[in-house]
Amino acid sequence: MKEGKVMKVTANEHIPVALERTIELLAPALSVSSPYLIDATIGLGGHTEALLEKFPALHVIGIDRDKSALEKATTRLARFGSRATVVHALYDHLSQVANNQGVSEVHGILFDLGVSSMQLDQSNRGFAYSLEAPLDMRMDQSTGVSAGEVINSYSHEELTRIIREYGEEKFASRIAARIIDARKAGPVTSTTALAQIVKESIPAATRRTGGNPAKRTFQAFRIYVNNEIEVLDRAIPTALELLAINGRMVVLSYHSLEDRIVKRAFTEVSSTDVPHGLPVEPKPARYQLLTRSSEGASAHEMEVNPRAQSVRIRAIERRAA
Repeated sequence: MKEGKVMKVTANEHIPVALERTIELLAPALSVSSPYLIDATIGLGGHTEALLEKFPALHVIGIDRDKSALEKATTRLARFGSRATVVHALYDHLSQVANNQGVSEVHGILFDLGVSSMQLDQSNRGFAYSLEAPLDMRMDQSTGVSAGEVINSYSHEELTRIIREYGEEKFASRIAARIIDARKAGPVTSTTALAQIVKESIPAATRRTGGNPAKRTFQAFRIYVNNEIEVLDRAIPTALELLAINGRMVVLSYHSLEDRIVKRAFTEVSSTDVPHGLPVEPKPARYQLLTRSSEGASAHEMEVNPRAQSVRIRAIERRAA
């Protein structure tokens, strides 16, 4: 790349978010003789590929619920042979997956949360509000209910709760009411139809800022049909217990609901149980925060890779049993 020239990522490129920072945070834990890392959301395998190249003794167990992503990651990582193991599973099962591989503790864990670039770019998956597609939004299309089933069968109260709770959308009730009205003429079956319903539900003055008005509603239905919040709430404590002493975990999250869960779990295990001011010597916390608060991507990365604009990075290290 020539100096001063910025090459932006195109829609067909899949550049891992915060790759350099992720490697930097994990590196001290992966410098042992035979390190193991769990990539809990392996996706297309970009982070794992870079880590395997950087650390020649590293073994990675990659997990994903998306079978299509796993096929692509398996192909991408084939050159690493037995150093890369790819497993179809939800990331709240990561302890069971590790045990099945004969691994009782790991030196690194990576979570790259949210919807992947591949899922957004595949128009038939229904994740993108700008692409015409059936309303699916399932990360694992072999199980569960689709967003379309939810949108066309749930009550106004249920739809309002989903949109408000998981999308943090203040016009949730209006959007739900318009969905109910639209259903009277026939099922709402496409992403563009839902996006138009959302647009018509939000006042014009509000639509002028903040990007596409459908973003929060699409996020809400995607989180709901994939049970993302509940799964993450179970996964983070399980992952923390799986870390070896001096092991490190990095989490990349992309909206406030995810980041709050990670922050709360990290704060709980990195704090002492003794109230401030008592004349008692507190035991050192078992975990130590590596990031004082959540970090964002660099200005340069956000300019080059638009997918990095909303990322929040948190990291923690296990210090004691």
